[in-house]
Amino acid sequence: MIHHCLTHVRWDDLDAFRHVNNASYLTYAQESRSDFLWFSREVKGLDPILTELVVARAEVDFIEPIYEGGIDVDVAITVSRIGNSSFELSYVISRDGMIFAKVKTVQVTIDMDSKRSRPIREDEREFLNQYLENPPEGMQ
Repeated sequence: MIHHCLTHVRWDDLDAFRHVNNASYLTYAQESRSDFLWFSREVKGLDPILTELVVARAEVDFIEPIYEGGIDVDVAITVSRIGNSSFELSYVISRDGMIFAKVKTVQVTIDMDSKRSRPIREDEREFLNQYLENPPEGMQ
């Protein structure tokens, strides 16, 4: 399964070269991740999930520049890896079939009291498995 989120490109995301500044792509990923784990679930009457996490790594492959503000881009999110206390999300930022960037982030689940990593709970793992790109045999 793929989660889709429309994210707004703001006019002030454009830099002096008149294209979206590289740092803005991580903001689009962050806003989409919040929709994936929080807001889209609230709309369905479900509790947010995986709310206690930190981003441990982020990488962006820039494919095509975005030259326009005031538009919406689609951010498609899948889960590319699930570990013991971390998981990796893959994002494709596009519009009308044009891919602008591919992003990957690694999130680590944390215990808010100890501020240390904690194992991913079974309900969290079940949720993530629904979006896993290549699930192991028997998990499709």
